[in-house]
Amino acid sequence: MLVCSQIKMARAALDWNISELASEASVSISTVKRVETPEGFAKATAANLKLIKQTLEQAGVEFIGSADEGPGVRLWKQP
Repeated sequence: MLVCSQIKMARAALDWNISELASEASVSISTVKRVETPEGFAKATAANLKLIKQTLEQAGVEFIGSADEGPGVRLWKQP
């Protein structure tokens, strides 16, 4: 299960800023800013979360762990 901190970690691993992730995922900058906070993540649409997750995975990020066991990311390839 994806958590908001993993989106930030994934973006950092790829050395992408908020604008780059928004552009790559075809979502607004405000959407990315919102999903990177616990409050905004909880209110995010499933479609936007799916777009962001798929974009990051296609760039080589693997989401690992769970909210209970220490969520994280692994970078499989360099952008």
